[in-house]
Amino acid sequence: MQRRRFKNIVTFPSRLADEAKRFRQQADRLRSEAEKLPQGQERETLLRKARQAETAARVDEWVLSPGLRAPE
Repeated sequence: MQRRRFKNIVTFPSRLADEAKRFRQQADRLRSEAEKLPQGQERETLLRKARQAETAARVDEWVLSPGLRAPE
């Protein structure tokens, strides 16, 4: 069985930037949904997911930063 190959049209940094943008939008959406709910476990779960999405966006931005260098 041969492995399927994909040719990426969009560059890797561009895909990472898009992913960070998507995570930020998801975090904003989850945060606004959580604000509508009363205090409780469901609200806390949505807020935790929002924080995780925000952290993922920050990691993506960190990976894209020009100051990032390989260890020597």
